[in-house]
Amino acid sequence: MQPTKEDRPLYVMLVKDNKPICLTRCYDELPLEIPTYWKIVKYEPRSVFQWNSLEQFKLFPEPQNSHHIREWGQFLSYLQQSGMVAVVYTDHFSFYILAPDKDQECTYCVVRVWIRNSALASYYKENGVWDAVHRHPRCSIYSHTSYQESSRSERTLQNKQAFTCRSPSSISSLEDIVVDPENSRTNIGDGTPDNACKSVKDVDVVDRELVSNIHMNQCEDVKMCGRTTQQPVSSKLIQSGSATSDQADVIQSNFRQKNFVKMDPSYLTTLSQTHSAWIFGAIAELIDNSRDAHATRLDISVELLYSKKDGNKIPVLSIIDDGDGMTHNDILRMVSFGHRQTTGEDQDRIGKFGIGFKTGAMKLGRDALVLTQSSRSRSIAFLSQTYNENKDNIEIPIVSYVKNGRYMDIDPSIQSKEFANFNLSAIKEFSPFNEYLLGEQLGLFGKDGTGTQIFIWNLDKWGLDYTLEWNDGKGGQSYNKGQGDIFIRSRRLRSRLGQISREVPLDYSLQAYLEVLFLNPRMKIFVQGSLVKSHPLEKSLSRTVTLNGSILARPIQLVFGRSQVEWERMNGGVFLYWKGRLIEAYKRVGGMKHNADVGRGVIGVADVTDIMQNGNGQIWVLNNKQGFQDCEAYAKLEDWLGSKADEYWDENYDNLDLDTNDEHYKPDHEWVQCDKCRKWRMLSAGFNIKNLPLQWFCYMSPFNGKCEAPEQKMEAGCCYVLKEIRNIEGQRGRVFIYCREWLRNS
Repeated sequence: MQPTKEDRPLYVMLVKDNKPICLTRCYDELPLEIPTYWKIVKYEPRSVFQWNSLEQFKLFPEPQNSHHIREWGQFLSYLQQSGMVAVVYTDHFSFYILAPDKDQECTYCVVRVWIRNSALASYYKENGVWDAVHRHPRCSIYSHTSYQESSRSERTLQNKQAFTCRSPSSISSLEDIVVDPENSRTNIGDGTPDNACKSVKDVDVVDRELVSNIHMNQCEDVKMCGRTTQQPVSSKLIQSGSATSDQADVIQSNFRQKNFVKMDPSYLTTLSQTHSAWIFGAIAELIDNSRDAHATRLDISVELLYSKKDGNKIPVLSIIDDGDGMTHNDILRMVSFGHRQTTGEDQDRIGKFGIGFKTGAMKLGRDALVLTQSSRSRSIAFLSQTYNENKDNIEIPIVSYVKNGRYMDIDPSIQSKEFANFNLSAIKEFSPFNEYLLGEQLGLFGKDGTGTQIFIWNLDKWGLDYTLEWNDGKGGQSYNKGQGDIFIRSRRLRSRLGQISREVPLDYSLQAYLEVLFLNPRMKIFVQGSLVKSHPLEKSLSRTVTLNGSILARPIQLVFGRSQVEWERMNGGVFLYWKGRLIEAYKRVGGMKHNADVGRGVIGVADVTDIMQNGNGQIWVLNNKQGFQDCEAYAKLEDWLGSKADEYWDENYDNLDLDTNDEHYKPDHEWVQCDKCRKWRMLSAGFNIKNLPLQWFCYMSPFNGKCEAPEQKMEAGCCYVLKEIRNIEGQRGRVFIYCREWLRNS
């Protein structure tokens, strides 16, 4: 008894207790639209119902892995041996799933339909669509009368063998599974192996139009759970036949299913607006992910790739690291819209909100492809606005592989080969990557290598051109002469209270921003092929002081010092870090907010991790990681910083009476970072840091040591006067020289 695949089949996912049983499909030409996600809510005795009033159709298994095969066999065997019916409730229908009487091979199940909505039932009846009877199928006098199967389902599959799943020889303790028909719960769907899908989110389907619907139902991150306590109803009342139709309706209406919201593809555009004020914030989100993955090297560049869809070369932003890589579950978590923090997660992780990749990638461009490889697996994910155009729901194609000896094969526990090929075809159709370019990029990981590669195209626009512009340092403007860089085309400065400076390179130069992005930089970052020379602020100041304090009974340490470069740019303020990552730069506090000359050249550095989060997991950092929430802790932090900044200014805006001329003051200490061990080394006094080569290692002069040596700690030093000044005349001249002396010390 095999149906013919004359029309496109309808796919239905059967689920019990949020765990998949099996993907199924229906070949019948149904006159009504039914959901594609069925959650079995309970089992009831088959004898309680009369079936001659209900229409029926059949569902045939379409297993995607061994877990589906096993669960389908157990499910059908349970229905056959226990005489139970699986019940599914949706908004307008009730579905009753039965095992066929004569089929011992578990090749299909029978579904009876009751239309609960009276208006819908009347419409179908008036239009001759099924003889829809709006009364509950529960019998007043129940019997074991056999039902007649519809002839419409008795077609044959052409050119295809019917799927056959042998019934298990025995199912233990079936009698113990069902104690009360009204409150019964079984373990069907619970026998999930460790390497199989743990929830409906891990299930893949094979029909393009259904992917968005099924994915929507799978996405637990956007669901609104509306569970209520079900009113108890005596099973004896039902079994005795004294339950009225109204009472039966109450029984059904008392159960409320989970409600799922729809996620239109336009939401991807909404996500991109998180970083609409500053596009470098979007790049920083992706850099954070690399740091959290313990990457030691990160390459950021824009290159031109030929796009078959566009018919010419288009710019593609690539962000490639050598971190831990991601498993299939990791990449599902990354492309999901928010996620819970797991217990025992690395407390130094910057990623906390579950939206960084989505908001960052969708701001930088309309389409993003992720290639990742861990020690045992490899995955490809495609987050695309172009691919989701004209769809009703967001669809994210994912292909996952598992290491099999020396090779990577499609992971059969996650998806079938056919579905993997379907997703690969979609990726090749809507991206500049064909199978050869994909293979070339995946080959960069090597046999045992790990890491993640992100490619973004259809980049964000500024007028008729791109928001970003880039060069390799051989021509055009560059923050560091001869260094490749990526700029924000507009060169607009970010708004800061009390700031009058028009020269803030980190606002528009990626090289300048990445120099100070991390408080203790360890990862090598290359922009357009040029190494970013990390610039730890507290190691480049003079007249440094370290201040310790407490805010809301939480400790804080602040380093203040003077910077010659920032004085020349008319900048000043405090750099605030959270988990070692820059959140706010040049924050003007105290008297700096009201007078641009106050605090000129003064730079403060503080990590406020302990202040801006509490022990209960609450974090007062904005989800774009470019500011802090307005809260009590932040208000008290501003007051404390302001008082300390004013004290530093008063104590160090001194009037040293020095008779010097053309003086030059250096930072307290000069530092250089080893390109191998990434440790910072203090240079000897008087050494000119400009004489160092582009790549420097611990064994080189003037350190002449080994990488194994511990990293030195910063200590406050003194200023060095190289030349004297003569012929000071008059009070006015003296004031000028005092200011100049202080600035030269920075």
